[in-house]
Amino acid sequence: MKPKWLNRNVFSMGLASLFSDMSHEMATAILPIFLSVELGAAAFLLGVIEGVSDLSSSFVKTFSGWYSDKLGKRKPFAVMGYILTGIFIPAIGVARHWLQVLFLRSFGWIGRGIRGPPRDALLSESVDKKHRSRAFGFERMMDTAGAIIGPAIAFLMLPLLGVRNIFFLSLVPGIVAVVAIMLVREKPKRPRKRMKFRKTIRKMPRNFKMFLVAAAIFGIANFANTFLVLRVMESLRPTMGAIASGSIAMGLYVLLNFGAAMFAYIFGALGDKTSKKHLLALGYIIFAVYCIGFILLEPSIMNFALLFILAGVETGLIDVMERAYAADILESGVRGTGYGLLNTVNGMGDFVSSITAGVLWTVFAFSFAFAYGAILAIVAAFVLIVVKNDKKTAWH
Repeated sequence: MKPKWLNRNVFSMGLASLFSDMSHEMATAILPIFLSVELGAAAFLLGVIEGVSDLSSSFVKTFSGWYSDKLGKRKPFAVMGYILTGIFIPAIGVARHWLQVLFLRSFGWIGRGIRGPPRDALLSESVDKKHRSRAFGFERMMDTAGAIIGPAIAFLMLPLLGVRNIFFLSLVPGIVAVVAIMLVREKPKRPRKRMKFRKTIRKMPRNFKMFLVAAAIFGIANFANTFLVLRVMESLRPTMGAIASGSIAMGLYVLLNFGAAMFAYIFGALGDKTSKKHLLALGYIIFAVYCIGFILLEPSIMNFALLFILAGVETGLIDVMERAYAADILESGVRGTGYGLLNTVNGMGDFVSSITAGVLWTVFAFSFAFAYGAILAIVAAFVLIVVKNDKKTAWH
């Protein structure tokens, strides 16, 4: 018997996340090879492309969420975002210069920015409040599954198709994602023509603003998981060699993604039965724990496996609980704006945290980067715990 929360909308948005992530992760997996081998671009340009793309995506998230609130419609923004990502990312295959890659990747990521907040708001409105965490957990599980399947397909097909054709192949799941999101049904709300951007942000509930402070602090702590891969490779390379250490690091990264997919659903179910805020704070603490573990534990495969499992738990937990907790704080009429603000804060945090961690790692040592992340994560957990559960602001 199908559970009541797994309705047409939840299932369709889960499928859209699965196939869209499969599409752009296929492209992301081979992007370094494409830049260096096909285009002869310097290594640092990969960082430029990634950074500019993330920033481009962050800047449109708040506006797209707010505009979906203003129009009373979510689905058109979600469809538009999936179309942009599904077209511009595969189009990288025709690029002949790294600037063309920058342009295409940035517009593809703008599509992700446009679709994210309205889709999250639509997902939160597609189920009863008591099932929200489970719905978000299902969507995140499907999203992460796509992030596992996509690179696997890319590496299996690379010897047969070549680099450029992998980009073209990624168009197929991208199209399926668009079809899936178009199956979503939405009951449009009454548009609010007088709704102003700045005024809407100023009137957001105080407890949501405090939550954003906690999310921002954690965001600048939460550096990319590729730093975990780098630590494994640096630790094992002297004794195992570059190829073996790289293979183990990639295997552990897959383990992390499997864990994130599994625990996203588990914590989604748990979040409907207990405090979402406390579960989210627990996620922040878990991040601090495994950061400290990377500093203190002996660099062995078993210890690294344990730490990567913890990272998977933390990733799945936070991805789900941030969005489910935000839905509980926010009234439906401003939920798109709220998700936009949250996604923008997270995007800017990702940019700052990874740059800071990289500088600390390079100038001092890896332990400084992990200590930096652990300290700020504990601070973020404390700030989140003291957030009061105020009543929602009424919006008309």
